[in-house]
Amino acid sequence: MARQSISFTKPNDEWLKNQVDNKEYSSKSELVNDLIRQARKQQVQIDWIRSKLEKAESNGFTNDSKNEILAQSKSLING
Repeated sequence: MARQSISFTKPNDEWLKNQVDNKEYSSKSELVNDLIRQARKQQVQIDWIRSKLEKAESNGFTNDSKNEILAQSKSLING
């Protein structure tokens, strides 16, 4: 695993310490890695939404109601 040296602002460092002290994580490194994983997962979701919006914008308008669109979205998300 690559080693890095990073600096935190005082409030961020205190928050990290509290998470470790509360036994949420065993170390600051574990917490930072988890935050990065979450951010990467969020970015995948954002990219997916962005691509759907771009595709929708290029395809024009729909006559579907908002309830129909919501139902379609939920069925796609839930598989």
